Amino acid sequence: MNLFLKYLSSIMRKQAELPSIKVRKYFNFHLMTGLFFVCFTSCTSRVSSPLRIGTNLWTGYETLYLARDLSYYDQKSIKLVDFSSGTEEVRAYRNHEIEGAGLSIDQALVLAATQENIKIITIMDISHGADVILAKPEFTDMKLLKGKRVGVEATSLGAYFLARALEKNGMTRKDVQIVSLEPSEHESAFKTGQVDAVVTFGPARAKLLASGAKLIFDSSQIPGEIIDVIVVNTAAIASSPEEIQVLVNGRFRALDYFEKNNQDAGSRMAKRTQVSPEQILSAFTGLKQPSLQENQKLLNKNNSTLVDSMKKLLKIMLENKLISKEIDPASILDDHFVKNAKF
Repeated sequence: MNLFLKYLSSIMRKQAELPSIKVRKYFNFHLMTGLFFVCFTSCTSRVSSPLRIGTNLWTGYETLYLARDLSYYDQKSIKLVDFSSGTEEVRAYRNHEIEGAGLSIDQALVLAATQENIKIITIMDISHGADVILAKPEFTDMKLLKGKRVGVEATSLGAYFLARALEKNGMTRKDVQIVSLEPSEHESAFKTGQVDAVVTFGPARAKLLASGAKLIFDSSQIPGEIIDVIVVNTAAIASSPEEIQVLVNGRFRALDYFEKNNQDAGSRMAKRTQVSPEQILSAFTGLKQPSLQENQKLLNKNNSTLVDSMKKLLKIMLENKLISKEIDPASILDDHFVKNAKF
């Protein structure tokens, strides 16, 4: 700014020496334009864009929205962005439309295999029954689905979960007809008979179970394999560490509120998910939400529990060609924000 003022002073001296009014007007116009530009850039440079975090209608991300509902986040600094699926979140992340996202850990690994700018900063949940395969009432177990139509989201998680369910029952993907469905299509496709079974979660899970669908497989049968996380890009970590810390602080503060005020939290979350408070709370029974202290242990690179689980997942993903290359799971863990979290 001091350099600009010196430059301005110089211009004004020259302007006073100009020979004609016409030329002086020309200089005045450009001088005012320059002043406006400098003022505009000076002012706007102090206003940071909100940290954009993508999510989808997975129960495990609802504590982020509970934090927003409880005013733990300033909307000017943190913006939660709804997407119809994890696939859409991955696309938005790659296109720099969001700085972070709530993703299943396999999706985080897929991103890390093609981009080096991703870090896992929080473990949101570990699915223990929340991910399910629901079938028409006449199909009482997985083996009866041989040759039948199974709806599944076209993501690595959907493919992985279905592959593990089939494997557990001595089957392969060739034994069923795969029908690609977005999560928003799960309920209608099942009810209209487009599919005989569906790999689903969240509100669709609750509504389909309530309408009589048969539960034939869930994530409790593959414990510790379905994990959901918050990822952020390294540029955001460098430029917006305070906003990321507020995000993490608010999430664990909301988790604490959820545990102490279960019914009120359920009522608040039910409004957004468009299910009953009882249904949303029931969905949480299939999730383990690691505490702040558990997060600090899991994300610590010296603790092999999470890294070993990710290595096992990577092996299965590589065998099923769900990831392009092997990576070092420890390299994408960042425990800085959970270590510094306060609520």
